[in-house]
Amino acid sequence: MQAILALEDGRIFRGHGHGHLGECQGEVVFNTSLTGYQEIATDPSYAGQIVVLTNPQIGNYGTNRADNESARPFIEGLIVREFSAISSNWRSEQVTDEYMERYSVPVLAEIDTRALVRHLRDRGVMRGVISTSVADANALVHRARNIRKMDGTDLAKVVSTKVSYEFDASDPRNQMGEPLLPTALVQNSKERELNVVAYDFGIKQNILRMLTRDGCRVTVVPAETSAEDVLALKPDGVFLSNGPGDPEPVDYAVRAIRNMLGRVPVFGICLGHQLCGLALGGRTYKLKFGHHGGNHPVRNNATGKIEITAHNHNFAVDPDSINANEVELTHVDLNDQTLEGLRHKTLPLFSVQYHPEAAPGPHDSHYLFRDFRQMMEEWKG
Repeated sequence: MQAILALEDGRIFRGHGHGHLGECQGEVVFNTSLTGYQEIATDPSYAGQIVVLTNPQIGNYGTNRADNESARPFIEGLIVREFSAISSNWRSEQVTDEYMERYSVPVLAEIDTRALVRHLRDRGVMRGVISTSVADANALVHRARNIRKMDGTDLAKVVSTKVSYEFDASDPRNQMGEPLLPTALVQNSKERELNVVAYDFGIKQNILRMLTRDGCRVTVVPAETSAEDVLALKPDGVFLSNGPGDPEPVDYAVRAIRNMLGRVPVFGICLGHQLCGLALGGRTYKLKFGHHGGNHPVRNNATGKIEITAHNHNFAVDPDSINANEVELTHVDLNDQTLEGLRHKTLPLFSVQYHPEAAPGPHDSHYLFRDFRQMMEEWKG
């Protein structure tokens, strides 16, 4: 099936359609990860976006339920160089083509993804439409120009859970990987189990796994939950998750963070980091083409060590807007000097822009979950 990608600046790419044969629209971004296409597809932070993968062959190891980072894919569409019609892996439960069709995700393949990525790097991310049903490229370009921009759009409350729930750590699907604490510590000392309330702005499953592996009982709450309702749960700590869209319209979360400052330990990642920056009086801005991939070098300013990290964000905190007398800038991206982490000097709050839980990505930053536990234990006394 012939398929077209039309960008808002008039650039056209023609290829073949797979997965769901139809149409999708959104902001077109590229991801440089070599593996993990299923985790990328099911990351709620990609809501409203069409993802271009730079690894040339996608779909060759199939899909399985254990690799889902949420209940379903959140990408609007997928663009690849070569889309495998078969899967070859002992873990595969369904070929990727059928998986994308099942969840109504259009896939555009057999295009020059290098040319598309270079175009987005030069011009910046832009809105686009993938279609297998409309042959009029000019009409698709016009449609792309009328897509709502990501700037000013609150998608966190759209993807968030509607009701609170406790993460089921006993589910076998939630027990993948090695525990970060000694098994005896987690199993034999109930008094050491810590109660964490996690805000769902688009939370990934591996974040919840990482928290429970560190001996935490996790209650997940909707994005618009007030600070008073969270504190009523008597948490030992509050976690602020990743999520899609512009952080500035998520003002209800900024208010909640301000109301919790100094009353409970707080740890945020990705969108949660940006919301911490806003709550501390900073500003956010949109990057030209964002950070999406599993190979970004980040320097820990305290230790001087370099971590290879997983990223998925279009917005960042302006370091010049942060009060240096109150907040320490803890991490920096070595590619473009983007602020990647901060910590309040006197209050129990820290955050990072990247994804320490990875999935997919390297495990260099797993220590941040242990740091969160240590902060909660010290606060608890």
